[in-house]
Amino acid sequence: MTYILVQRLGLLLILAFLMTRIPSFRSLLDREIDAKTVILHAMIYGLFGIAGTISGIVIENGQIVSQYILSPVQDNQLIVSSSLVATVIAGLLGGPVVGMGAGLISGIHLYYLSGMGNIAGWIVNILTGLLVGMTARFFSHERVISPLKALFIGIFPPILQMGLLLIFNPHDDFIKTAVDQISLPLVFSNSVAIAIFTAMIAAAINEQEREAALETRRALLIAEDALPHLKKESQFDMAQGIAELLFKRLKVAAVSVSNREQVLAYVGLGSDHHKQGDPLQTRLSHEVIQTGKLKVAYSQDHIYCTHDKCPLQAAIIVPIMESNKTSKLIKLYFRKSQHIRSVEIVLAQGLGKLLTNQLAVVQSEKLQALIRDAELRNLEAQINPHFLFNTLHLIATLFRTDPEKARHITVQLGSFMRFNLRLASTSLVELEKECEHLQSYIEIIQARFYGRLTICFSPNNDCKGAMIPPSTIQPLVENSVQHGLENVMQGGRIDVEIRQVNGKVHIAVRDNGSGFSDIDLSLAGNSPIESERGGGTGLYNVNQRLIGMLGDQSRLHIRNLPSGGSEVYFEIPDNKKGRKAT
Repeated sequence: MTYILVQRLGLLLILAFLMTRIPSFRSLLDREIDAKTVILHAMIYGLFGIAGTISGIVIENGQIVSQYILSPVQDNQLIVSSSLVATVIAGLLGGPVVGMGAGLISGIHLYYLSGMGNIAGWIVNILTGLLVGMTARFFSHERVISPLKALFIGIFPPILQMGLLLIFNPHDDFIKTAVDQISLPLVFSNSVAIAIFTAMIAAAINEQEREAALETRRALLIAEDALPHLKKESQFDMAQGIAELLFKRLKVAAVSVSNREQVLAYVGLGSDHHKQGDPLQTRLSHEVIQTGKLKVAYSQDHIYCTHDKCPLQAAIIVPIMESNKTSKLIKLYFRKSQHIRSVEIVLAQGLGKLLTNQLAVVQSEKLQALIRDAELRNLEAQINPHFLFNTLHLIATLFRTDPEKARHITVQLGSFMRFNLRLASTSLVELEKECEHLQSYIEIIQARFYGRLTICFSPNNDCKGAMIPPSTIQPLVENSVQHGLENVMQGGRIDVEIRQVNGKVHIAVRDNGSGFSDIDLSLAGNSPIESERGGGTGLYNVNQRLIGMLGDQSRLHIRNLPSGGSEVYFEIPDNKKGRKAT
């Protein structure tokens, strides 16, 4: 009897394994149960219980008289089946409602088959579904109950069934003998079957999740590797890089990347007649462009290839979105339509979304770079007029007192402005050029304040290859002249120092003026300081350009000196071009 029951349960377990492939089966494991799911699974497991009953055996006078039960049995015969296995599984996975529903269906079928113990069989199926479902709530934190726990739970329903048989037939010697005969085989086979089924569920889920995790990881790695290609300015270079990457990483026959009109790149089989520049002709391609939804071509007619020996028979067409419309198409080609499984379609969908997001990030970075560049150009424009107006005022003064010097300063100003115009389209210049720019400014300023201040500056030839934003040092010197030494009538001094320190270029501008107030010292360089003279704008603009071009490590540092006056200094990379000049 034990052999027969275990043999039949093997067939039922195969059926149960097929049930785990039902799409809504996962909703039970995720505890996402609604009325439709409850009804559906109660019916499925109820039918599973009926199958367990049909594959059972019939006992009469201690002998097996039938090994399949397709019609009602006689009143002196007892049905021994595995219907409780389905009810227990329904209760474990779906809770008391699904368990009771499945038990009710299989119990009604048992009652219909008559025989001795049919009432006990009907009741025990309903009670088992309810009790096991309530017990399963104690393990609700587990997605799938462990086989050992399932084995332990599966022991009790057959014992309950034996008890009900004895309760309903207390004086029947046949029932007593049958209970002795079937109790151990039934308990063993049912509990082991339930434990095996839960182990099968766990294995199936782990396999699916492992495969999904691997595909997700592969999609993420592809999207990450695609980022450098998406940043390329040429759409043909970008498309070629993406096509080669996907062809290398995916098990496909060919890959093409196209825009809304033509093929931008093609890699793989059929490259002798599928070419870059081919127009988009397939109906499915235009549908994807219009709807923005993935489409699958399952035949060569859908691919619309007229070449007689084309090895491609199927394709997945993936949309890439920009600004809520399809801008590009990626086609993954296959030799046969059978090669397109659900996992390939899901992977293609994921890749489409990831590449769309990556492309949005690239476009956002480009936009931010343009905005940042416009902001920096605006800051430069704020610095140059400030110096120009002061110099013109100087020249106007000199024309009344020293026309020769005025002409000389005018020539210097012309040279200075021509130099500025050459730098207008440059983000970074060599420090040597910046020093020439500063030298012109110093010559103009010292001509204006002759005898009142001295500016000491000697360029460091060892650092001349370092890159620096244009018009950076001159505004710092100008700030010392206009504000630090404003009230100094004689003996004013400004020192400009450039030296190498720990692989960097250290640039400092010091003066012996009045220094900064406590409030201005905390604000200088970090925000514009509003005053009648417009005091802190130059420092703020220079600081923003240094941070924007070379990073936070090159920001301005400002302090008052113990001996009087102030120092403004910063550091830039030595002999490194930092960001690319544009």
